[in-house]
Amino acid sequence: MTGLVPPPPISSSTSTAPATTNTAKMEEERVDYMNLPCPIPYEEIHREALMSLKPELFEGMRFDFTKGLNQKFSLSHSVFMGPTEIPSQSSETIKIPTAHYEFGANFIDPKLMLFGRILTDGRLNARLKCDLTENLALKANAQLTNEPHMSHGMVNFDYKGKDYRTQFQLGNGALFGANYIQSVTPHLSLGGEVFWAGQHRKSGIGYAARYNTDKMVATGQIASTGMVALSYVQKVSEKVSLASDLMYNYMSRDVTASFGYDYILRQCHLRGKIDSNGCTAAFLEERLNMGLNFILSAEVRINSCFPLSCNNPPPLRNKTSPNLLFYPAQLISEH
Repeated sequence: MTGLVPPPPISSSTSTAPATTNTAKMEEERVDYMNLPCPIPYEEIHREALMSLKPELFEGMRFDFTKGLNQKFSLSHSVFMGPTEIPSQSSETIKIPTAHYEFGANFIDPKLMLFGRILTDGRLNARLKCDLTENLALKANAQLTNEPHMSHGMVNFDYKGKDYRTQFQLGNGALFGANYIQSVTPHLSLGGEVFWAGQHRKSGIGYAARYNTDKMVATGQIASTGMVALSYVQKVSEKVSLASDLMYNYMSRDVTASFGYDYILRQCHLRGKIDSNGCTAAFLEERLNMGLNFILSAEVRINSCFPLSCNNPPPLRNKTSPNLLFYPAQLISEH
């Protein structure tokens, strides 16, 4: 018995170390539901996927130049020559050769932004964004044209809460819409929207969900109009991201899936996609000098086209797309 050595006493710090670690992890995982982040606007829930899958493709030649007069006011000039697609009842794409010049004026202030464009074919486009209060903003856009029943306008009131956003829309032709999105957890937000088009006697309701982390963004949207939209974006690195989406129309049984990428270099931005309809597209934008960009846009379908342009980046291109499930372009343009 004299050869046996008693075990060393258990230290209090050693015994409490695992418990302290577990407590710290539980505190990190604990969610403060009273301080959830504010979600992005409802109509922008697919914006990461749209950046990769909906590049600003064009066919023909385009030249844009912007001249700043002072810190708030600038003028822009744009020349475009190339075919333009026109609506058709058949599945075939109808293109007509066009050429136009566009003159624009921009006023940018921290609380007020005004954009105007007028084209040689008689179209006039205008956009307004005004911050009425710290949380309430007014947005308006209008298009006037010589063609009958093609002019339209819309006014939006956006309210930004602590952990939610809501929007009310009013358009000509008795078009009313509203949407709401709420943060449920730090990474998950849920929302819904409704609309009523009085001129066409059409209404609809839809729901959306968005889950985002530092590495991925997943969104889903469903509407009573029969549309289902799913998208997923994986951030491979700070400069590379992969995106995919799925569009399904329950009424017509049409399904479209696409896969795209977004690669940002020091002086170059490369985007491309391929979809289930056999369309492959790529968009390359390279900065040659201050205010001077070189753009290559290519799209291969049944017919191939490889247009290019050298331009000054325009300030009015809207990188986010409106919600197409409830406010399709053809519905608004008919008002």
